[in-house]
Amino acid sequence: MPDQAGLEAIAQELRAADASSVLGTTFDRGRAEVQIDPAKNVAVIELLREKGFTFLASLHGVDYYPEEPRLGVVYELLDMTAIDRISVKARVSIDDPKIATVTKIWPGADFPERELYDMFGVVFEGHDDLRRILMPEDYEGFPQRRDFPVGGEPVLFTYNETDQYGKDR
Repeated sequence: MPDQAGLEAIAQELRAADASSVLGTTFDRGRAEVQIDPAKNVAVIELLREKGFTFLASLHGVDYYPEEPRLGVVYELLDMTAIDRISVKARVSIDDPKIATVTKIWPGADFPERELYDMFGVVFEGHDDLRRILMPEDYEGFPQRRDFPVGGEPVLFTYNETDQYGKDR
């Protein structure tokens, strides 16, 4: 992990490339995090990749209900040579939950972006195959949002049902 000074140096480099890209930094319990403008996510990610953070370890979502902007997209990046980790967080509004895809930089972001779309409703603009990955295509709602009703709606996955002899029903 970059220490506090290392995190500020990284944030300063990002600001030098685009002054409005970094909204803030947090260093807590050894965890370095940079909060970015969601409209600048691709530029920030590319710059961090050039800086050595070449491995996308995780891409996940957070719902900050009732705060706005409510939905968080968090990229966990690793620098495998310096053994450093940094979190990059962008928050998008529930009214317009859009952010650019990073699948051109990391093809492995394909399924995590689809999962965020499926569970939180975050739309990754430019994604080649943005559709549900866990829930049926006709499912309504986003189960990981905090305002989703507890118990939700029963889901029937009938496309793969067979009878006792292995024949399709």
